[in-house]
Amino acid sequence: MNLTRFLTIFIAVFVAELGDKTQLATMLFAADKELSKYIVFFAASAALVVASAIGVLAGSLLSDYINERYLHYIAGVGFVGIGIFTLCNA
Repeated sequence: MNLTRFLTIFIAVFVAELGDKTQLATMLFAADKELSKYIVFFAASAALVVASAIGVLAGSLLSDYINERYLHYIAGVGFVGIGIFTLCNA
């Protein structure tokens, strides 16, 4: 396993997930006194694993049909578009 690539992916995903809706929802569930913190942790972890698996599968399938360079461009335009949409609706 390439540790540098692993750490790059880990840090990118970790930073992207900090403070997002997923983390806020998880904090709200954890604040519920009647819910086990273990259940919240394992359910949220499983959900993130499944969502990541879908992302890996989609990326693998798309890369069979679309050049990797174009996928990077599409992702970049998508992120910029989401940023502009967010700024316009703020």
